[in-house]
Amino acid sequence: MAPHAGYRASGTNAAHAYKAVAEDGLPEAYVIIGPDHYGVPFDFVMCGDPYVTPLGECKIHDQIAGRLSEQIPNSPSAHMREHSVEVQVPFIQFIDPDAKIVPVIMRRQDPVSAERLASAVRRACEGYDVIVVASSDLSHYIPRQEAARLDGMVLDDIVSLNVPSMYRHISDLRISACGYGPVATAILATNPSSAELLRHSDSWDSLGYDPAAVVGYGSVAFRK
Repeated sequence: MAPHAGYRASGTNAAHAYKAVAEDGLPEAYVIIGPDHYGVPFDFVMCGDPYVTPLGECKIHDQIAGRLSEQIPNSPSAHMREHSVEVQVPFIQFIDPDAKIVPVIMRRQDPVSAERLASAVRRACEGYDVIVVASSDLSHYIPRQEAARLDGMVLDDIVSLNVPSMYRHISDLRISACGYGPVATAILATNPSSAELLRHSDSWDSLGYDPAAVVGYGSVAFRK
């Protein structure tokens, strides 16, 4: 799990996630799942075309993408505006210049949709060494103390790998985390044995701007 706000806001937090990946060993592919912020006309949608960043072209893992495209829509145009996947790619390119990715945007984030996408990702990745990156920010534009409390609940659920509890807290307390569906999908697709909170911060930590309206960020390492 890594945040997806602007690099000045959440980049120092996200770096902890990719440092953990680099230290653990690079995979054959990265499936990056981000939430939809703009209303794509799909429950979830992959991109079969390479992403291009200032670090160059980041190629698609054709075999995994091919399998996944048999199960979910493939629409590069649906990815044109969305930043939640895009901001992860330069981090991946930095630690792994020859990286191959499979980008996925998730519009519906309910538990059933997470199960459906997790099943598709599992089947597509069978036989390959893959890391699933869940792109998510936490609470949005609330007082810093309240963000710490609410984010702490969600992060405790994530580190405990307790997906139902995460959904209950987000629903009952109206927590404005934006990528809980990708997080649930990553956990369900990979079935990790443990998780470690690497960094929890907010926009006041990074930008020093308006402690009454912060956005929360968390990086978590899921391990088999």
